[in-house]
Amino acid sequence: MKSEISRTVEEPLLETDDASMMADLMVLTKARLNLLMLITTFVGFCLASPGPLDWVRLLHTLVGTALVAAAAAILNQAIEVRVDRLMERTKARPLPAGRWRSEQAIALGAACGVAGLAYLAFTTNPTATLLAAATLLIYLAIYTPLKRVSPVCVTVGAVSGAIPPVIGWTAAGGPATGAGAWILFGVLFLWQIPHFLAIAWMYRDEYAQAGFHMLNVRDTDGAATAWKSLLYAVALAGVTLMPFALGWAGLVYVGIALAIDGLLLYYAVRFVTDRSRASARRLFFSSIVYLPVILGLMVFVHF
Repeated sequence: MKSEISRTVEEPLLETDDASMMADLMVLTKARLNLLMLITTFVGFCLASPGPLDWVRLLHTLVGTALVAAAAAILNQAIEVRVDRLMERTKARPLPAGRWRSEQAIALGAACGVAGLAYLAFTTNPTATLLAAATLLIYLAIYTPLKRVSPVCVTVGAVSGAIPPVIGWTAAGGPATGAGAWILFGVLFLWQIPHFLAIAWMYRDEYAQAGFHMLNVRDTDGAATAWKSLLYAVALAGVTLMPFALGWAGLVYVGIALAIDGLLLYYAVRFVTDRSRASARRLFFSSIVYLPVILGLMVFVHF
């Protein structure tokens, strides 16, 4: 991490107004992406709550998790500023565009990380705090450098992204090793693979130019990528049916879950048969529709 940052050639800091500063903060913290993380944390908290929600504890959990998520996003961009300059989709970010300096981002990211973990430690419990720390560590120390080395990074990144609902689950008092925690982890982990493989296929040329190994270099026609997406979508469908198998949900849940699983599987199969950018894009958007529906359904049947 330090060596990447030390090699960064800093550009003059550009002046920005308040609106631009806020927009840059939204980009640095990856606000839209991390909103999804907070939603999954909220779902985990809801599903582990046996009765009425403890709204104060829930708010504490979301604030602490948001700070840790912001830290991960900011520090990731500080590490990758050089390669972000090489990709069309990232070169306008605050760091590669010169509106922020790396040392500013590092200071802000570190402050968010320390504050978030301390906040969780004082307002929730040690298990939720340790899980948040694990998310941050895996994302920055393993996933981020691994992107330059191996496509295994996609799986590692999915592990990091699957922990937030378990943070919410444990913050509400649920056992970290309980079946509910594993189901939530499984849904988020398995969902991320077709979701991110679709992105990787759409932007494969840019990733290759930047030196990111998001895909197997031997998979030039995308067949392995598409089949992997389909296999994980099938596994995801199996995990989403576990609440019914365990007696936690009824036929209404099964019917809606099968319908939304069928939608994702349809586009995953389409990606196998037509490995175009348009097909990958359809799989990507279907995955975006899929997640809030299945998580919302779990919360609905719980209450």
